[in-house]
Amino acid sequence: MSTKPILHRDDPEAEPLVGNVKVTRDDWLNVAMDVLISDGVDQIKVLNLAERMAVSRSSFYWYFKSRQELLDALLSRWQATNTAALIAQAEAPADTITAAVCNVHRCVVNTGLFDTALDFAVRDWARKSGKVRRALDQSDERRLQALHAMFARYGYSEIEAETRARVLYYMQIGYDLAQLNEPMSTRISMVPHYLYVFTGVEPKPEEVKEFSAYSKRYWKGDPS
Repeated sequence: MSTKPILHRDDPEAEPLVGNVKVTRDDWLNVAMDVLISDGVDQIKVLNLAERMAVSRSSFYWYFKSRQELLDALLSRWQATNTAALIAQAEAPADTITAAVCNVHRCVVNTGLFDTALDFAVRDWARKSGKVRRALDQSDERRLQALHAMFARYGYSEIEAETRARVLYYMQIGYDLAQLNEPMSTRISMVPHYLYVFTGVEPKPEEVKEFSAYSKRYWKGDPS
């Protein structure tokens, strides 16, 4: 078995750290995030994380008073990344509502903006924790408010803005939850039709072309 720790270093080409090495607070958070996504919150244990990084678990307490403090930090990071990113994309300037929706959908294809696997891990965690459930509810509400405001900026009535925001948001959650093994070419071919359904407006060809090019740069699935 390899003794190389699973660390997220700033330089991915650098040699991995091994042995009795001082790791950073972000190292603990990054590895804990990996475990949350792959194995669930119950497997986030100090000894487990230390073994993955090949370090002594005593170094954990340089940065965190307890496992709960680590879990709170993970929740804060999720809010500061996924939720903040979706809101920022909804607020990004765009000439048309269809272009604005394309901005939001950059979160779908760019995991650097929005980590869908992390979002689902937090949703699973929320089934076990009232505190996380409340944080998730608040986050969903903030996201919906941002999408509502986005539609309202383009002249939709309050009820239509609210309805379209919900359709857009909940459709995407369901789409991702289905984990469709869908080629990029298929999904991109549907973009103009999705935009029309979400907005009631025919998108401009150049908007579809720009979003398609963006998707091809970031898509993590089948490249065909």
